[in-house]
Amino acid sequence: MFNFMFDKKTLTIILVVILGLWLISAGTNGILNLLLTIPGVLIALTFHEFAHAWVANKLGDETPKIQGRLNLNPFSHIDPVGFAFLIVAGFGWGKPVQIDPRNFNGKYSISKAEAIVSAAGPIMNFILAFVFLILYYILFVVTDAVSSLSGMWQQVIFAIITYTVSINIGLGVFNLIPLPPLDGSKILMHFLPYKGKEWFYRNQQIFYIVFLILFITRLSSVVLDPIFNAVFNGMNWVVAKLIGLFV
Repeated sequence: MFNFMFDKKTLTIILVVILGLWLISAGTNGILNLLLTIPGVLIALTFHEFAHAWVANKLGDETPKIQGRLNLNPFSHIDPVGFAFLIVAGFGWGKPVQIDPRNFNGKYSISKAEAIVSAAGPIMNFILAFVFLILYYILFVVTDAVSSLSGMWQQVIFAIITYTVSINIGLGVFNLIPLPPLDGSKILMHFLPYKGKEWFYRNQQIFYIVFLILFITRLSSVVLDPIFNAVFNGMNWVVAKLIGLFV
């Protein structure tokens, strides 16, 4: 995922304020919806960070393994503040996976290996979204496996699955933005010429500020919403076609 270079105490205060305002305005239905997003957030963040760790380890860097990140235990990967931000503010982060590029096995250049490790997280989120879309079709469209459950439980299962799909697509798209501290910036770095990389490194702090402005003002949604919808619609079309081949 990524690591914010800002004081955690400040972020916690901001979170408490946002959470307080949100709880005041949300009402019972809003709080219930928040609870239904928790499984999706746990899955998305845990698998995202695990993917970074697993790929880094496969490329020769055992730093994530030594630090206990090669598992699917949410407590190994969840940053409490980032987790809460993802639920109430729409964007968040996990505990960053630390790597040491000097340990890579040399199969790829260091720049390419770092880009591959960075891409692993968003790719995992897209895979999860695809898997849960298939699960949705199996449960609700093909077999109607939840038909015997009460209306309330049908709605709960439906909500958890749809939130999980949306959160994973959102997290994947979000992290591909080529701005520090997101994964997309490290992927972009690999393709920049030497002078471009130098300029990028020198101006990282400016990009952090741009990142915050975009998300505090919600200007990012102007770009992200159409991309999210395109990815969701594309996945939905592919899954519907695949399911159609077997029914």
